[in-house]
Amino acid sequence: MYTILVCDDDKDIVNALKIYLEGDGYKVIPAYSGREAVDAVKKEQIDLALLDIMMPEMDGITATRTVREFENIPIILITAKSEDSDKVLGLNVGADDYITKPFSPMEVLARVRSQLRRYNTLGGRELNQSKSDTDVYTFGGIELDDRTKTVKVDGEVVSLTPIEYSILLLFLKNPGRVFSTSDIYSRVWNEPTGSSLYGGDGTVPVHIRHLREKLEITPERPRYIKAVWGHGYKLGE
Repeated sequence: MYTILVCDDDKDIVNALKIYLEGDGYKVIPAYSGREAVDAVKKEQIDLALLDIMMPEMDGITATRTVREFENIPIILITAKSEDSDKVLGLNVGADDYITKPFSPMEVLARVRSQLRRYNTLGGRELNQSKSDTDVYTFGGIELDDRTKTVKVDGEVVSLTPIEYSILLLFLKNPGRVFSTSDIYSRVWNEPTGSSLYGGDGTVPVHIRHLREKLEITPERPRYIKAVWGHGYKLGE
């Protein structure tokens, strides 16, 4: 059973999400401030966090940044329509996705399932050690070991979120191939671009930019993930 952290200072929203998620078979841990959320991730074995942006004590952006210092679980932000700039900021500090209020139960469950499916594919908390040496991918100074889910750049281990890892793995498996943002979304998020979950609003470029910041010496002049204007992105020249 997966454990979901639900954090919002509105107790009615927390209770509603708890009903939806428990009805779908998840265990739910409630929290009502960013500080409570961070403490819960430290103390409990959390598999995914739903965090509201506007909260007392510590907002969702700061909570996301803090959690990313020690944990790579999927994080979905809960935002209001007026918080578009905060959505981008949240993605930049490590959030994987967001849900805009008012939301439907089906949208929440679909996004949670999508994130957990990818997290589980990447090994979650139990890594699959039975793969072969062909699961080690290298390109320039990048080395990705898909058996242990570790990434090194010039010999130094870098910490990636599940989405960043999936994007990098896609590129490493297909060096030189150009992927459009919709291609990346459908392959990494495992959702068709016609889906209501499609982040056609810049979600993919934000994750690409964040990935470059971790891989590149000078992100503004990338050595690895290159933009092909009008077409998308590729690994290498």
